[in-house]
Amino acid sequence: MQLINHGVATGLVYDMQTAQRAGRQSTGHGLPAPNTDGPFAVNLFMAPGKTPKPELTTDIKRGIWVTRFWYVRVVQPKASIITGMTREGTFLIENGKIMRPVKDLRFTQSILEALNSTLAISQSTKLQISEYLGASRVPALRLKAFTFTS
Repeated sequence: MQLINHGVATGLVYDMQTAQRAGRQSTGHGLPAPNTDGPFAVNLFMAPGKTPKPELTTDIKRGIWVTRFWYVRVVQPKASIITGMTREGTFLIENGKIMRPVKDLRFTQSILEALNSTLAISQSTKLQISEYLGASRVPALRLKAFTFTS
């Protein structure tokens, strides 16, 4: 099922309980018992873009290259705010080049704001296994802004 199309939300996931309350059909997104969090989208796919991955860092004067997020949790569901850590591959970008590793960082960020700041999407995708359920196949993104808190 499609959740977002060219930046516009086009679908919601439902389990049996939320579908009944909304007068909709379940989309089969209930989590195993004893789930109290409601439905959850897993096994996500994001379409690739047009930028070769090595070109994502071109002309970045100073930035951070993140290869992996870890321990990601939803902080405020209605505001789409998540928090988590970078892990095993966080690097300093200077003058368009990945220069050196940096310590892992904590972030707290609205995922919608982050996606809204997308400047480029890589041509290639990567399959990332979730720490709990499913996996996601996603391209690398170049974002204008992302909030690291420590």
